[in-house]
Amino acid sequence: MTDHHLDDYRPIVGDQVIDELHVLADHVRHRRLQHINSTSVGGGVAEILTRMVPLLRDLGIDTTWDVIKGNQAFFAVTKAFHNALHGGKESITEEMLDVFRETTAMNLADLNDYGDVVIVHDPQPAGLIAKRPEVGGRWIWRCHIDVATPDPRVWNFLQKYVEGYDASMFSMPDFAQRLSIPQYMVPPSIDPLSDKNRDLTNDEVQAVVARYGLDPERPIVTQISRFDRLKDPLGVLAAYRLIRRRHDCQLLLAGGGATDDPEGEEVLNEVREAAGNDPDIHVLELPPFSDLDINALVRASTIVMQKSIKEGFGLTVTEALWKRKAVIGGAVGGIRLQLLDGVTGFLVHSPEGAANRAIDLLNDPELRQAVGDAGREHVRENFLTTRHMRDYLLLMLAMEHQGEELSVLTTR
Repeated sequence: MTDHHLDDYRPIVGDQVIDELHVLADHVRHRRLQHINSTSVGGGVAEILTRMVPLLRDLGIDTTWDVIKGNQAFFAVTKAFHNALHGGKESITEEMLDVFRETTAMNLADLNDYGDVVIVHDPQPAGLIAKRPEVGGRWIWRCHIDVATPDPRVWNFLQKYVEGYDASMFSMPDFAQRLSIPQYMVPPSIDPLSDKNRDLTNDEVQAVVARYGLDPERPIVTQISRFDRLKDPLGVLAAYRLIRRRHDCQLLLAGGGATDDPEGEEVLNEVREAAGNDPDIHVLELPPFSDLDINALVRASTIVMQKSIKEGFGLTVTEALWKRKAVIGGAVGGIRLQLLDGVTGFLVHSPEGAANRAIDLLNDPELRQAVGDAGREHVRENFLTTRHMRDYLLLMLAMEHQGEELSVLTTR
């Protein structure tokens, strides 16, 4: 959890943003906010909540965060759900649905304390809505993934839970499904003062570069993300091999796992096998709480890729843009909100496209600087934690006054 206070963000976002948060908090301070998700470590949701929950408390909002329990079989099922909701081909059996139901029942029995406003993140804990008739409150299902073209069987199963909520929340309109409940758009965010994003000295960066055996005198092309097929690490390897035909460089593929993603080790092994014995390919499995190392590795990079095939939002893109890096990303999901093609970064559809853009950037330092500067400003205006907190406070207010016309003073 963070030891920062909200006023520490004034030099970054300005006084007006912080003052607005205090005004909004005055209107909802009598309500307790609860977040529920499936993991306390690994993945964007856990990272966001780790930073945001203490800052909401600093505002005077009574905020709690609970994590559901589940065994390996449950998380194997929800990973299959995750792939199927993205449109992947998965064999979903009735036995798998039973595992989901049974784990939901166990968590319903174990979790007895609920807030006035409950935000349930993603499919894994969606079944907790069964508790709403008993405990009351306003319940919101917060979906971080793209469910626009899901496997119908999985979506039909999940939709029965989702439509029991008072509202749903998606990262962008393109992610949503037609639902009988209100829908809100709330993109994710990064914390500029976290260890993963705060400023580092050059000595700190170079110490990490040396520890991992990278050559600071040669360009580094980097992708940092979970080892997940939807992140397409093998596609990044293919792009790197095309780049090397035209430009000397190193490739860094680094990431960790999440407790609710059992496929990570299998994908990591596939990547290592594909990398072979090339001394310029660095495949790093980073342990939890490697945020300072990740920060330094991104800052040392010449180009950052996120060549996802499917993507929720892509906070690794946000983090790289904040560090003024030239970013190449797959033209999917929330990456499209962040990389305004040719302005704040570049969108691609193939390893060949990624390689061509990388070669252009490696040959043009001024272009790298221009898109890097534009990318940082885009993040400052749209994707920092203070904006995310404002959206949650506004949503709490809207849920309390559903059907009413609201007029909230935003200056003190």
